[in-house]
Amino acid sequence: MNLKFYTVCLCLFFIFTNCRQKQDTSAQNPDVSTTPDNAKKPNIVIIYLDDLGYGDLGCYGAPTLKTPHIDALANGGVKFTNGYATSATCTPSRYGLLTGVYPWKNKQAKILPGTAPLIIDTTQLTLPKLLKKEGYHTGIVGKWHLGLGIGQVDWNKTVAPGPNQVGFDYAYIMAATQDRVPTVYIENGQVVGLDPNDPIQVDYASNFEGEPTAISHPELLTMKWHHGHNNSIVNGIPRIGYMKGGEAAKWSDIDMADHFLKGAQDYVKKHKNEPFFLYYAMQQPHVPRTPHPRFVGSSGMGPRGDVIVEADWAVGEFVNTLEKEGLLENTLIILSSDNGPVLNDGYYDDAVEKLGAHDPNGGLRGGKYSLFEAGTRVPFITYYKGTITPKVSDAIVCQLDVLASVAQLIDAPVTDLDSKDLLDTLLGHSDEGREDLIIEATTRTALRSGEWLMIPPYEGKTYEEQVGIETGSSNAYQLYNLKNDRGQKYNLAASYPKILESLIAKFEALRGTDYNTIEQLELK
Repeated sequence: MNLKFYTVCLCLFFIFTNCRQKQDTSAQNPDVSTTPDNAKKPNIVIIYLDDLGYGDLGCYGAPTLKTPHIDALANGGVKFTNGYATSATCTPSRYGLLTGVYPWKNKQAKILPGTAPLIIDTTQLTLPKLLKKEGYHTGIVGKWHLGLGIGQVDWNKTVAPGPNQVGFDYAYIMAATQDRVPTVYIENGQVVGLDPNDPIQVDYASNFEGEPTAISHPELLTMKWHHGHNNSIVNGIPRIGYMKGGEAAKWSDIDMADHFLKGAQDYVKKHKNEPFFLYYAMQQPHVPRTPHPRFVGSSGMGPRGDVIVEADWAVGEFVNTLEKEGLLENTLIILSSDNGPVLNDGYYDDAVEKLGAHDPNGGLRGGKYSLFEAGTRVPFITYYKGTITPKVSDAIVCQLDVLASVAQLIDAPVTDLDSKDLLDTLLGHSDEGREDLIIEATTRTALRSGEWLMIPPYEGKTYEEQVGIETGSSNAYQLYNLKNDRGQKYNLAASYPKILESLIAKFEALRGTDYNTIEQLELK
C-alpha cells in the first residue's frame, strides 16, 4: 500500500514538473504559440514581382530566359493561364490584393509619388488584419507604394500611418519604387540607419538649393535617363523627385535583391513556430534595373533580363529556406506580378535593343499601362507541397480574390467585398473561376466576361510612344474573343452586336455609368 502510494506521488511529481517546464518555456517565448489550432494553420506567403510579364518565365513559354526556380513552383503547383492583376499599374494592383476591393473604387489608388499619404483606410479590412485576428504573425518585406503618413511626412521621425497600421506586425519596406525618392529602407516606421545629424528632406515639386540633378550634373550619372527620371541623383542613378540628406541611410541598388531576400528569410526563421503571413514584395524587373554584379550578363538580354534571372534565384533561395526550416509542406505560396511588362520605362538600359526573340507579353497585346491583355494578365502560380496536385488551369482568377480565398482556407469567411472565394480553384480542386472581372489601366476600366473582353471607348492616345505600348484606348467599343483570338487582333464589336450589348449592360451594372468621364492620367 505504501509502495503504491509512493509510486503515484512520484508520477504526479514528474507530471507536475513537466507541465511547469512547458509553462516556463512558453513564458520565455511568448511569441511561440503551442496551441493545437495554431500548429495546424497553414502559413501564407505571397511573392509579388514588379512589372513581370506573362511571357517572362520559362513556365509561361519564354524560350531563352531561364527561370528554373519559379518554373519549379509552377510545375509543382497550379499554373493559371488566365490569372489577373486588378490593374495595369502597380499601386492599384497592390491595393486590390491587400483589401479585396476594386481599386477604381478608391480615387487615390493610382501611381503614387513617394510623399503620398496612405491610401488604405486604417479602419478597413485587409488581408494582414484578417490573418492577424486569426492568430497569425504578419509581415511585409519589400516594396510598399501605397502611401505613408497623412500627407506631410517627416522622414526623421516615426513615419505613420503605414503598413503597421493596416495589419502588419512587422514591416521592412521601401516607401514607393526603386526609381523614386526617398531611397531609404523603413523598418516599422523608422528610417534604417538614419544619422540624426543629417536629416532627410523630400520634395516632388522643387529641388533643394545646391543639390545636383540629372539635368544640371549629367557627368555624375552612371545610368542615362530617357524620360521622367531627371531629378535627384542617388548612386549615379537619376530618380523621380528631389531628396537631400540621409546619406548614411541610402540603399545600395545593386544589393537590394539580396537585402530583401535576407529580410524575408530572417522573417520566416524568426516566426517558424507560429502561423505567419509574409508579403514578399520584390522590386524586379521594375526600373532602374540594377542586377548584382554576379548576375550581370546572365541573361544575354541586358539588365532587364538579368534582374529576372536574379529574382528567380532569390525565389529559389527563399523556397530553400522554407524547406530547410521544415515549413514548406505547411505553407501556401502564391506568386504573381502587379502588372504586365514594359521595356523602356524611363532609362536607357538596352531592354529594347537586347530583347532578341524574347516576348515579355507571351503573345498578348499591350503591356503595362494598357487595357489590352498584357497589361493585367500576368503569371499566377499557387504552390502548396503535398496538398496541391500539379496542373495547368484555364480558370479566370484574380489577385483580388486572394483575400476571400485565404479567409476560407483558415475558416474565417468574409463578405461584402469584391474578392471572391476561389479557394478550391487556387488549390487545384476545381476548374471553376470568375465569370466576370473588371480590369483597369490608368483609371480606365474594361470587362472580362467568360471568353470575351469588352473595352468601352475612351479618349486619349492609342499608342504611348514613351513606353512603346498600345494603351487600349479607342473612340469606339472593342470586343475580343480571347479563346479564339488571344492576341486581340480582331475587334468583333460590329459582328456581334447582341453580345456587345449584353456585355455593356453587365459592365455598367458592375461598374456604373460614369466610366467615360474619368480624367485620364499622364504616364510617368
